[in-house]
Amino acid sequence: MEKKTLFSEKIVKIGPDSGYDNYIMAIESSCDETACAIVKNGREVVANIVASQIKTHEKFGGVIPEIAAREHLDAINVVVQEAFNQSGLTPDKITAFAGTVGPGLVGCLLVGLNAAKTLALTHDKPFIGVNHLNAHLCANYIDTELRPPFMALLVSGGHTQIIDVESYSKQTIIGETIDDAVGEAYDKVARLIGLPYPGGPRLDKLAQVGNSKAFELPEGKVDGYNFSFSGLKTAVLRLVKSFDGKELPVNDICASFQECVSKTLVKKLKKALQERGYKQVVIAGGVAANSEIRKKVFALENEGYHVCAPAMKYCTDNASMVASCAYFNTNTFDDIDVEVFSRA
Repeated sequence: MEKKTLFSEKIVKIGPDSGYDNYIMAIESSCDETACAIVKNGREVVANIVASQIKTHEKFGGVIPEIAAREHLDAINVVVQEAFNQSGLTPDKITAFAGTVGPGLVGCLLVGLNAAKTLALTHDKPFIGVNHLNAHLCANYIDTELRPPFMALLVSGGHTQIIDVESYSKQTIIGETIDDAVGEAYDKVARLIGLPYPGGPRLDKLAQVGNSKAFELPEGKVDGYNFSFSGLKTAVLRLVKSFDGKELPVNDICASFQECVSKTLVKKLKKALQERGYKQVVIAGGVAANSEIRKKVFALENEGYHVCAPAMKYCTDNASMVASCAYFNTNTFDDIDVEVFSRA
């Protein structure tokens, strides 16, 4: 693909067919991590800096958008400079600057996107806007030789999707949640049983020492490749209330919930693989770090499928995946005037 520098309008070739090494610097600030990374040729991370806000939001039981945006403002210059320091590169060696456009928290997105635009303008480089969900898929290209086509299961705090990835730039969502996303369901159930924020990882940890067959919980009955998790969440609520002040078997509830979720996800994913004839499958998104979901998806290798998942540090929000997405031109935005958006 060809991109123009912002002042001189020089044509710059970016991507696998460019014929030279590309270094993309990207910024990610869609929620509660301020991240900056530099990635060589979409696959080799030469700098990866993440400033997390988990400690800040812990006492509130969730992310407060206004506070998150202020923390991004405090951290943005620091993470950019640290990325340059870690890589040993100077701005003139950067091929293009990229930033997350959405979906995410608007105030947070504005901080990172405006920083990426400013860097591109200041150093007369191309600017590339990136869709956060596409970036999660591209985390699978980091440190691998993975190439499309493949089927993808994207599981995050706000999204649960099965995506047919035909090429780097052509992706079709063939199934998604009709209510709660997987990460959302995890966080809500975690609150129901009294787990502190962030609830999802804590629930996963307790589930590993619980009995997954202790309670039979309902799978959402939805046609096609779509999902529903609101009924499961309600079933857990009723289960908790049934103990009426008695001590909750927290570990067993976590394990039973996690078993139901992971089984549902893999059942739909396998259906898509079989009906579409794919032999490659990937998982992506923050919930791709979940132990049971990861285990069940990788078990598909026993049935002849090639399974790929990002390293744990690239599952949660980071800028390396954004840089990879910009390099592979996965549904990107070129317009310097592009505006952030909150929902996909």
